Amino acid sequence: MASLVDRHTGFVAALREAGLPVSVSEGLDAVRALTVIDLIDREALRAAYAATLVKRPAHRKTFDTLFDLWFPAALGDGVAAARRPAPAAEAGADRAAPLPPPLDPEVQRYRQELFELLLNGDDVSLAQFARAAVARFGRSPGQQSWFSSGVLRALSPQTLMAGLLNAVLAGRERGGMAEQVARQTFRERIGRFESLVATEVRRRIAEDGGVERAARMAVRPPLEQLDFNRATRADLAALRRQVYPLARRLATRLAQRQRLADRGRLDFRRTVRASLSTGGVPLTTHHRPRRPHRPELVILCDASDSVAAFAHFTLLLTFALREQFTKVRAFAFIDTTDEITRFFTPGADVVDAMTAMVKEADLVWITGRSNYGNAIKVFAEKYGDAITPRTSLLILGDARSNYGPLSLPILRRLVDQARNAYWLNPEPRRNWDTGDSAASAYGEIVPMHECRNLTQLAQFIEELAG
Repeated sequence: MASLVDRHTGFVAALREAGLPVSVSEGLDAVRALTVIDLIDREALRAAYAATLVKRPAHRKTFDTLFDLWFPAALGDGVAAARRPAPAAEAGADRAAPLPPPLDPEVQRYRQELFELLLNGDDVSLAQFARAAVARFGRSPGQQSWFSSGVLRALSPQTLMAGLLNAVLAGRERGGMAEQVARQTFRERIGRFESLVATEVRRRIAEDGGVERAARMAVRPPLEQLDFNRATRADLAALRRQVYPLARRLATRLAQRQRLADRGRLDFRRTVRASLSTGGVPLTTHHRPRRPHRPELVILCDASDSVAAFAHFTLLLTFALREQFTKVRAFAFIDTTDEITRFFTPGADVVDAMTAMVKEADLVWITGRSNYGNAIKVFAEKYGDAITPRTSLLILGDARSNYGPLSLPILRRLVDQARNAYWLNPEPRRNWDTGDSAASAYGEIVPMHECRNLTQLAQFIEELAG
């Protein structure tokens, strides 16, 4: 049995591994907090850790998942005597019997008890019931692991909704506010039960295979550290909300660099007036301020299969950036290049835009495999006029050209024409220049930055201010 010190250090390490920023001093603050609470009170323990270690509301779900693994509510079956599986069920567990049919009397008893618990809203009893249900129905057929699906398939909690509504709305008019409130209440209670089942399954897996392994399996990184290449459609919706403020900051940084790069026309009157203090010698020249304007942006994006998920993020960024710049033109390529600005209609869904781009855009020349050299050449020939002294060029891709030509002189000419140029690479820096990667060759022409998540994008934007 691990000591409390071991549990504490392991828990803090797991939080850091999951992406939560926990400093050494905050870990010590948590230890001090433990000295003033009742360690037997698990919820007080949870609150003490949360108050000292969690900084952002978005991190709370990850924290709770890891807390339940490192400080479980029960060990083993964890079921009180009155709530343990029936003897027949325990005997059946050893012979790995398949899930009982829906009309099985035992299943009906479990469903009836679940119905009563959902109706009454007894959280403590619901948690005990979830442990019993996982013990009975949570084992895989081969007894090799634990799964939530077996429990939810056997008990089908969602199908209890109609009966629950009938129980509380008897004699009342249906379809009104009362039904909406009741439906929402029971939906939350059913969700709570499903969450308890998932927590219990994770606890069982941790007991069988080790808490560290279970933690790595159960926890996804925070949104700001989620690898773009692993983002789901739901993640993209959340990423969109985070990308917009970053896009505004990026536009501001590029505009600042533009103002600092070139001074306005010489202010002759101010220069002569200042020279009077130095005997008429104009040691210091004064210039008129440049008229402020939003910069133009050209995005050149690799849309090959190797960075398909990163291309989704590129579209997100493009959607956001078009509101911050006077003009945004977006281009995608695989082994040839086509303009995709037309797909960025206001209000369009990013995933739908990506699907339309794949179907309609002319991105394949011969092989359909990445060919940066030909893509850059085609871009220069067909769309070279998109690059002007007012343009910021942003290239997004992994710089892997399948050992093909790189068109470095053409790219250098394009970069020289632009006001500034940057390259965001979704691969870890340690993989650059391995295999067919030409990261260093391109990086000598365009400053290349690793950009796999929102944190790195924010760091890139901050570096522009330097």
